[in-house]
Amino acid sequence: MPNHSDLPDSPITTNSASTEPAANRETAKPITPMRQRLLVTWLIWLGYRLLVLPVLISVFNPSNPDIVGGIFWYGLWLLPAFILTPVIVRGRSPYLLLVGSMLTLVYLGASGVVLFTRLYGSSAAEILVCGLDFLLLLLINTWLFLLLKRLPSMNNVVKQPRSR
Repeated sequence: MPNHSDLPDSPITTNSASTEPAANRETAKPITPMRQRLLVTWLIWLGYRLLVLPVLISVFNPSNPDIVGGIFWYGLWLLPAFILTPVIVRGRSPYLLLVGSMLTLVYLGASGVVLFTRLYGSSAAEILVCGLDFLLLLLINTWLFLLLKRLPSMNNVVKQPRSR
């Protein structure tokens, strides 16, 4: 029987975490920093899209569109995002975050189309305003993807058989 001085330096643990496979223990990453990044980026994007974007478009567009009308329009456009905000704030439910990821992919696609159309006939300032919106949405989708990878799997749920 080998004595403990012959073994390599490794911490001896007796908690339940030691019963998990080594691969799971090594790849477990903290969820809280990713949730915080997602939340901060989400709130910045909501504020930018609702207030800053209409003001900047009104300033930089030669036709000077109405700021209040723009805020109202983007407010209507953001209704699904406002409904999704409590899910993003909690950041715990993989199912709801997956739905949120699909919704933000739709927003990202629409923002990409707007950016693409602005490339043909708008000023550089308008292109930068729309480009920042696109980049914020791209960051949100990246944080959502990484958070979903870190949350517990949705497939490993053990269900009890039905009793008849």
